[in-house]
Amino acid sequence: MTVDGAALSAAWGLPFAGMLLSIALMPLAAPRAWHHHHGKIALGWALAFLLPCAAVFGAGAAGGALLHTLGGEYIPFIVLLTALYTAAGGIHLRGNLHGRPALNTALLAAGALLASVMGTTGASMLLIRPLIRANHNRRRVVHVIVFFIFIVGNAGGSLTPLGDPPLFLGYLQGVAFFWTLRHLFPETLFLLGALLALFFAIDRWCYRQEGVLPQHPTPGTPRFGLDGAINLLPLAAIVALVLAGGALPAWLRDAGLALLTLVSLAITPRAVREANQFSWAPMQEVAKLFAGIFLTMIPVLAMLQAGEAGAFAAVARAVAGADGQPLPAAYFWASGVLSAFLDNAPTYLVFFNLAGGDAPTLMSTLAPTLAAISAGSVFMGALTYIGNAPNFMIKAIAEDRGIRMPGFFGYMLWSCSILLPLFAVMTFIWFR
Repeated sequence: MTVDGAALSAAWGLPFAGMLLSIALMPLAAPRAWHHHHGKIALGWALAFLLPCAAVFGAGAAGGALLHTLGGEYIPFIVLLTALYTAAGGIHLRGNLHGRPALNTALLAAGALLASVMGTTGASMLLIRPLIRANHNRRRVVHVIVFFIFIVGNAGGSLTPLGDPPLFLGYLQGVAFFWTLRHLFPETLFLLGALLALFFAIDRWCYRQEGVLPQHPTPGTPRFGLDGAINLLPLAAIVALVLAGGALPAWLRDAGLALLTLVSLAITPRAVREANQFSWAPMQEVAKLFAGIFLTMIPVLAMLQAGEAGAFAAVARAVAGADGQPLPAAYFWASGVLSAFLDNAPTYLVFFNLAGGDAPTLMSTLAPTLAAISAGSVFMGALTYIGNAPNFMIKAIAEDRGIRMPGFFGYMLWSCSILLPLFAVMTFIWFR
């Protein structure tokens, strides 16, 4: 039994709003309390939805929504993230890396290429530690991490179903594997090219302002290479399991991912993880906060899925013209902005079904609409820390290494200033 979105008022979205505001404000207003109790706070907001839901709709409806979300969405989500985090955390890129603008840009470009092959989470977990280590002697590094989120954590995963969860859901709904590569390549090339060029200009300016002295290899500095390269095998197996996910029972896929996590832990020498400064703290923080996010967004997604019958009927009306035909620009922005604050995978599915839900039609007659939904869901996940799973993990790892990342709204100042003008240009060229 699940919650009927048509029976909900917009007030049911208040716990989700409270969860978002807690993530945004409490690290600034009460940092010690947030650091020690963020899990309890997330649980409190989840109960702020579940208890009234049980009182109004019955324990069966609340329990059904809880079990469906935990078993069908949250646990698979966390199992996959843990597997990728563990395997990638067992690979150490050694050598005398120095964070010059050219090297940083090359690492971001490499991450963008890897993201559509091994997923934005896999590519991010593989490269974020070498990037941080390469820039350890620089004072201004926040922009490096922010652009890494834009490029590797989001935009780079737009070309295949392996890249980002929304596209994988589309693949399971019948969208051809290479459809996004054929239809989103120009948009992706434009966005990545613009971001990499802008990053290089900003990083070069910061580098010159700091007057960073070049680092020279010292005696005993190890040659470039990979320690723990055997973890490439579990990484490849994780990608294969995700790709085969539609043909396997969910429990079997998740059991396989859990097994690969244990395999990675068993085959990785302790010295490799120590060299990577591997810690479970970022993963624990992500697991606790996303539990609250997944549970409090149940009514919000239900209201969106109710379409014209729900409290957010205005959204359903806004994406269609007077003749009832879908408006690609409206789908791009609606799916994108909501993906920035909700999990982008179910948001993609909401708009996929709102546009008709028929994959052959969406891939042909309504191809501009499907391209708009796909681009919005993937690209605009970079607008907030919670728009896509890697965003918060990258932030948590950077903070674990002592980098003072901007808060929720501070990050949005970066993302909106840089990304929204690029999205506006893309709308004018491809989605109008």
